[in-house]
Amino acid sequence: MKDPLAVRRRLDAVDYLADDGMAMAVFLALELGKPLLLEGEPGVGKTAAAKALARALDTTLIRLQCYEGLTPGEALYEWNYQRQLLAIRLAEARHASLTDADLFAAEFLQERPILRAVRHPGPVPPVLLIDEIDRADDEFEALLFEFLGESGITIPELGTFTATTPPIVVLTSNRSRDLHDALRRRCLYHWIDFPQMDRATEIVRRAVPGATEGLIRTATAFVGDVRALGLDKAPGMAEAIDWVAALSVLGAADLSADDVVRTIGTIAKTPDDRAAVAAALGAHQERPA
Repeated sequence: MKDPLAVRRRLDAVDYLADDGMAMAVFLALELGKPLLLEGEPGVGKTAAAKALARALDTTLIRLQCYEGLTPGEALYEWNYQRQLLAIRLAEARHASLTDADLFAAEFLQERPILRAVRHPGPVPPVLLIDEIDRADDEFEALLFEFLGESGITIPELGTFTATTPPIVVLTSNRSRDLHDALRRRCLYHWIDFPQMDRATEIVRRAVPGATEGLIRTATAFVGDVRALGLDKAPGMAEAIDWVAALSVLGAADLSADDVVRTIGTIAKTPDDRAAVAAALGAHQERPA
C-alpha cells in the first residue's frame, strides 16, 4: 500500500470504512514495521480493523484474546509434557538415556499465537491481533516487550527466535486500565472515535444490506441520541449493527415503539439502560418529522 489513500481503498474493498486518521496509522505501521495500538470504546471497530487488514492483505490472521490470568504458556509457547514423558518412557524401555537437550528440543515445542507469528513462513507477513491487552495482567505486558521491539522471543532452552518475516501487530485496548509506558513507546497509537452520522450509516448499510434505507438512517440516528444519555454501557457500532439486523429480521421498515421494546437487549445491556433507552424512544418519536 503506497500511501494512506491506498490503505483506505483496500480496507474499503473489504467493507471496512477507515477515516483519514486510521488510514494514516495503518500506513505508517506497515511502512515503519511498528506495532499499532488501537484504543477506543467497546464496539467502535478496533478488532474489526485488524481482521479487515488481514483480509485486505490476503494474509493469515493470528489472534491472541487477552484476559486476566493469561499465562506465557498460553500466549508464547509451552512444552509438550506428554510427548516428553512418552520419550522418557521409550528411552527407559530401550535402556537409553536422555539429556535435557534431548527433551527440550524443537520437536517438543508447542506454538502459541506469538511464537506462531514469529515462525510464520511468509512471504506475506501475518497479522497478529493481541486483542484487549488491557484485560491481561500488568506483568503480562512485560513479556511482550522483547517481541514488540524486536519481533522475536527468547526460549531459554533453545535460544532466541527472530521473525524472518516480521508480523504486522495490532493491539487493542478498551482502556479498562492504563497500559505501561514501555508498551506504549514500542507502538504507534490511534484512538478510534464513534463515527459521525454519515459514516456510521454507511457502516450499518454495508453490514446489514437487507435493511431498508429508512430503518438504517433512523436507527443509526437513534443510537447516536442514546449515546448522549450517559448510559452505563453506551452502544457502539457493533450494537448498532446487531440492532438493525434484528429489526430487519422482524421485517421492520422504520422504528416503532413495539419493535424497539422487543429488541432493546441489542443496545441496552443493564436494567437502568433499558429504562433510559425506552424514555429516549418516546422523545425521539415526539420530534417533528
